[in-house]
Amino acid sequence: MSGVVQVTVTAGDEEEARRLGLLAVERRLVACAQVSGPITSTFRWRGEVTSAVEWLCVMKTTTELVEPLVGALREAHGYEVPEIVAVPVTGGDADYLAWVRAETGPGKPG
Repeated sequence: MSGVVQVTVTAGDEEEARRLGLLAVERRLVACAQVSGPITSTFRWRGEVTSAVEWLCVMKTTTELVEPLVGALREAHGYEVPEIVAVPVTGGDADYLAWVRAETGPGKPG
């Protein structure tokens, strides 16, 4: 196991997705945030099937920082119930994974 986690969050527009990514990087909760979109999401909300255009923010962090990251994203997000999903990274380039670990957490050089 790498100790690295990929967290995704959707947002209602590009500006919010970028703002969430910037917030997470500035607070050293993630090493990297990538915004892509627009995407179309189809989901059930309050008993109705609906679709919405959204933007996706993909972030890389460590296992230890997932909980504070989720808290920060929930606090800053405009949705009542934001989609925030964390998936463990089970492999990848060793140098990249080391970089993610080195760039996250309090007290790290900036």
